Amino acid sequence: MTWSEMQPLLSQACWDTLHMVGWSTLIAVVGGLPLGILLVLTDRGHLLQNVVANKVIGQVVNIARSMPFIILMVALMTFTRWITGTTIGREAAIVPLAIGAIPFFARLVETAVREVDGGLVEAVQAMGGNTWTIVRKVLVPEALPSLIASTTTTIVALIGYSAMAGTVGAGGLGDIAIRYGYQRFETELMWITVGILAVVISLIQFAGDFAARSLYNRGGRSGRAPKLRLLKAKEPASADIGKVA
Repeated sequence: MTWSEMQPLLSQACWDTLHMVGWSTLIAVVGGLPLGILLVLTDRGHLLQNVVANKVIGQVVNIARSMPFIILMVALMTFTRWITGTTIGREAAIVPLAIGAIPFFARLVETAVREVDGGLVEAVQAMGGNTWTIVRKVLVPEALPSLIASTTTTIVALIGYSAMAGTVGAGGLGDIAIRYGYQRFETELMWITVGILAVVISLIQFAGDFAARSLYNRGGRSGRAPKLRLLKAKEPASADIGKVA
């Protein structure tokens, strides 16, 4: 196969892979972020302590994470057909990709949020902050560098999943590698596909690491912003007390 024949195949495959991974990542972040935070908040000694709810959510996440992706795709075929009207193609692949990534990302979020200094949470609580305020102004901002790193890890994992999805007609670079590289013995095309995947993953990892490092160096875990905002709200009252004294 000549390069002029490979180029349109590879261009379409790259676009299909980016489309599947992009939408799956978006859904995974939207679904996994609140789930991971909820796992922390409902744990013992935390703001919404509920041992039963925490155990149930944790078990559901563990079961979903333990299922091999190829089996998950087959198990979700009926649901995928109900959502997209088909079980073949890039749109259909987004469903199992997203569902498989949500519990994976949720556990990464849980780990990132647990690293936040508990003293900041206690300080904001003492200043009258409710649960939503603590989540919005402390937990998420302070964990943001780790959350960026977790998102990068999820994207890299989804690229691998999307290659597996190609084995069942989802399209993308995995489909090209299987249909042409393996079944038609186009070894050169298969190695080009592997090279493209390696380059894409390296670029995404570099961008994610750079973003996380930049946020960390700019004080992503300093805790100053949430404390200062709440302290400023208390300053007038403190000033009045000083005047009375």
